[in-house]
Amino acid sequence: MTGAELKKIIQQGETSKVQFKELLDNQNSIAAEMIAFANTKGGLLLFGVKDKTGEITGLDYVQLQSTGNRLAVIASDFVFPEVYITTETVEVDGRNVLCVEVQEGTNKPYKDKNGTIWTKQGGDKRRVLDNHEQLRLFQQSKVIFVDEMTVPETSIEDINEDKISDYLRRINAKNLDLPKEILLKNMNVLKDGKLTIGGLLFFAKNPQQFRPTFSIKAVAFYGNDIAGKEYRDSRDINGTIPEMFYEAIGFFKTNLRHTQQGQSFNSLGILEISIDALEEVVQNALIHRDLTRNAPVRLMIFDNRVEIISPGALPNSLTVDNIKIGTAVQRNPMLSTFGSRLTTYRGLGTGIRRVLADHPDTQLINDTDCQEFKVIIPRKQD
Repeated sequence: MTGAELKKIIQQGETSKVQFKELLDNQNSIAAEMIAFANTKGGLLLFGVKDKTGEITGLDYVQLQSTGNRLAVIASDFVFPEVYITTETVEVDGRNVLCVEVQEGTNKPYKDKNGTIWTKQGGDKRRVLDNHEQLRLFQQSKVIFVDEMTVPETSIEDINEDKISDYLRRINAKNLDLPKEILLKNMNVLKDGKLTIGGLLFFAKNPQQFRPTFSIKAVAFYGNDIAGKEYRDSRDINGTIPEMFYEAIGFFKTNLRHTQQGQSFNSLGILEISIDALEEVVQNALIHRDLTRNAPVRLMIFDNRVEIISPGALPNSLTVDNIKIGTAVQRNPMLSTFGSRLTTYRGLGTGIRRVLADHPDTQLINDTDCQEFKVIIPRKQD
């Protein structure tokens, strides 16, 4: 990093990825900063910069050596599991700043010696106390997958056997003479006598009996304001993921315009937003949603746009730029597997590229503050 580049970073102030420290004066506090970075998206600790004003005070040679050594001890002895850091000294206006890069961790959640988990909240750090948030950190490290967890109060009696039979026919399954309970265990639908979340969302008689918010809220508004009190159509879409998927596509077909695009006068016309794009976005919203968040998928049709909102920001190190070029990370591998057999989902990472090919003006918004991922597809207004 050049001095000019660092100076520009400092001038922009502290953020969720940049923190200023004039000196290393408290090892526990620095450990908490490292932990917060490792549990989120990584970041830079800059020593020799006042945190209140951004004034560059710099470190002398002895301070640089001492700070570097102490940082190594903190990263290995005050953070659990330990984090790996890289350091670099950069000269800015004749003063030396020690730049410490903390990468996003692959073994979340990271804790301090008291067992406290820290994460970033804007330019500050905060303790993680909520069980669901801790679960998300475990999920990001792939220590556990939420769709493999069991659902309390469920049993084998809550499974729709017709849906199981249909799935087995689709995959040309063999050894169907196994006892029913063993077969369901082998499918990961049943564990310890209870349905897994993946099993619930694909094969249960009534998934919303146990997970009411794992549903779709669909509204077609008049105008372009979400605060509007009048709407053309509104539905609460329930059922298994395949059932919700096909009903959601039906909602779009009912409430979007069909236009003549070179067909004969008597033809039905083509939907103004391509079916391929809508199917891709709805599937992603259902299959890649964050299962730790008790919120429905939302479909909203306005006069000038369609919005599809999925609970949970992009997982792990995924970014909007990543998914535009086809990078894929499976947050819910069981849902992905079942979805590839029972819907049009394929999980190849090329779906967003196809959406953008059909509708280049589509906006992809990864909202890490509200913990949701939003897709906005413009409509042509009359």
